[in-house]
Amino acid sequence: MSLQRNVLVRLRDMILRGEFAPGERLAEVQLAERLAASRTPVRYALATLEQEGLVEAAETGGYLVRRFTPREIADAIAVRGLLEGMAARLVAEHGVSRQLAGDLAACLDEGDRILANDPLELDDYAAYSVMNDRLHALIVQAAGNTALARAIEMNDKLPFATASAMLPMQSAIESDRLWMLYAHRQHHMLCEAMRDGQGSRAQALAEEHVQVAQSSLRCAIERRDESARLMPGIRLVASA
Repeated sequence: MSLQRNVLVRLRDMILRGEFAPGERLAEVQLAERLAASRTPVRYALATLEQEGLVEAAETGGYLVRRFTPREIADAIAVRGLLEGMAARLVAEHGVSRQLAGDLAACLDEGDRILANDPLELDDYAAYSVMNDRLHALIVQAAGNTALARAIEMNDKLPFATASAMLPMQSAIESDRLWMLYAHRQHHMLCEAMRDGQGSRAQALAEEHVQVAQSSLRCAIERRDESARLMPGIRLVASA
């Protein structure tokens, strides 16, 4: 699973940075060679990216890079914040069970362990994304609202709307690691608010939490545009 997750996060990051043109065909064999991986994790990554709305199935088979704009991404992230804010409030109002408290604590401890590494490697990023997805899923599940869960599931099909899709990827850049540390500190505060039954605070923290993703999106666009300026021939994923 580690290799599959590594290939997934690398492909996701490559799409965001504009290494593939909108509508470009993604071939398993070429991607496997480029990523020094077998076709199995590449196939898994492409199927996952289709669910996330980043690629779409081609009529002749395989996948194509989906066309989308930074505004679409930002809107989807904003909606996720509102939906997860409602989920966090409901959890706080229902009360955190002993089982949920233990599961959330395990996620927080795992995140602390991963982020203690400096610098962060690709394996660290992949492991953190697994933890992050689990923590967010636990909150949504504990909210006990089927309609809300379905709304989040639908929103997750939009480009870069999932919980881990916009985590800072360029771990060699210290500012990105600091953003991840800040985001995980928010996880701690959010879980504390839910345990203490502070519904309004939990909702506000969950809504504020997506600002890390919004900031990561802005940084990614700025880096992409800078690359385009230095290398005019680079292919961008989408226009603003």
